[in-house]
Amino acid sequence: MSVKIMSVAKNTQAFKKGIEVGEELISINGNEIIDVLDYRFYQSSSVLNIVVRGKDNIERTVVINKKEYEDLGLDFETYLMDKQHSCKNKCIFCFIDQLPKGMRKSLYFKDDDSRLSFLFGNYITLTNITEHEINRIIKMHISPINISVHTTNPELRVKMMKNRFAGESLKYIYRFAQAGIKINCQIVSCPGINDGEELIRTLKDLTSLYPSVECIAVVPVGLTRYREKLYPLTEYNQQTAEQTLDLIEKFGDMCVEKYGNRIVYASDEFYLKAKRDFHSVEYYGDFNQLDNGVGIVPLLEDEFEFALTDSTLELDKPRKVTIACGTSVEGNIRNLLEKVKIKFPKLIGQVIGIKNNFFGGGINVSGLITGCDLIEQLKDKDLGDELLIPSVMLRREGDLFLDDISVDEVKERLNINVVTVDNNGDTLLRKILGSD
Repeated sequence: MSVKIMSVAKNTQAFKKGIEVGEELISINGNEIIDVLDYRFYQSSSVLNIVVRGKDNIERTVVINKKEYEDLGLDFETYLMDKQHSCKNKCIFCFIDQLPKGMRKSLYFKDDDSRLSFLFGNYITLTNITEHEINRIIKMHISPINISVHTTNPELRVKMMKNRFAGESLKYIYRFAQAGIKINCQIVSCPGINDGEELIRTLKDLTSLYPSVECIAVVPVGLTRYREKLYPLTEYNQQTAEQTLDLIEKFGDMCVEKYGNRIVYASDEFYLKAKRDFHSVEYYGDFNQLDNGVGIVPLLEDEFEFALTDSTLELDKPRKVTIACGTSVEGNIRNLLEKVKIKFPKLIGQVIGIKNNFFGGGINVSGLITGCDLIEQLKDKDLGDELLIPSVMLRREGDLFLDDISVDEVKERLNINVVTVDNNGDTLLRKILGSD
């Protein structure tokens, strides 16, 4: 197998040695190059014997001496240098299966790619991984690996993922642990299915692999109104959220006592559903599970209050701002804004929780708010000087909502400047006060 070279950066060692665009990269130091992980791992050595194949189909060897970890400067047709691996599961809780028709094509792609787990923190199920990939992860000691576990009961895992290999693939977790690979785990908890005694079993199995299993996040299932012909699931209510949260916190306390590390955390959404106060930031350790929504709100609140206490900013003239967010955190953001208004009396501000009519169901987080809901619910309101929205409402490029409505269109329809705000307390304070 080979990968085609699309560009060679000037003044790099590869450029100086005459490696050309259009040639195919075959191997480095005798190791076949299949994708980005092979390339990044094997190019790090200081002495490289690189085999490339020219347009004339003739192979040649290029010897390069460079600094260790110095990049060769080669780019390829795709970032992964290979096709992205898609998911073969039909998980009963899969959010993508609950999307309505007509959204942009990329939103319907289910990835299950071990390379993206290492490179971007994506979670994988291990049902789509090959023996070659397992051995490569162990050989390269790629850490951490992020795994969607959901349950360690093999039969139940098969049922939840609708994949006959889902139970058998659990063995890879133990192989990674034996090899010293660090693992972050995710559990999507579904009431009456993998919570209760099944959750206790899963947490016991996973925490027994500490310190290889570094952190476990338990998140409640999210259900939209588009579940026709899908597996019947129920949402967490306040009572069931409290029960599951009690279980998770008790298990975390046991881990602190046994290992000196909490290991097990509930996502912020459990606290919001249970109407329970968050813990202090010290509770969350190194915040290893922010991508799973663990500790996002308490961290924001802590950063914000620190920034507000130390702030030397001034507000010389009246300013009115509106903050739009998901209804789940509406109260938390309003509390922060009220504290700002006490210190800065010239500030007039309001927080508006946007009800998620687009997805419906129990979806109420900020990251799933659409442009159409934002426009519809704000169009007749006095929004003041600026509208602040969390950046998680937009795709990575920061320009489009989930329903393909652009930020510019929202600005035009609402006739107001729209400012996106990253999840950082100091940034939020500055945006509220209109300071750069």
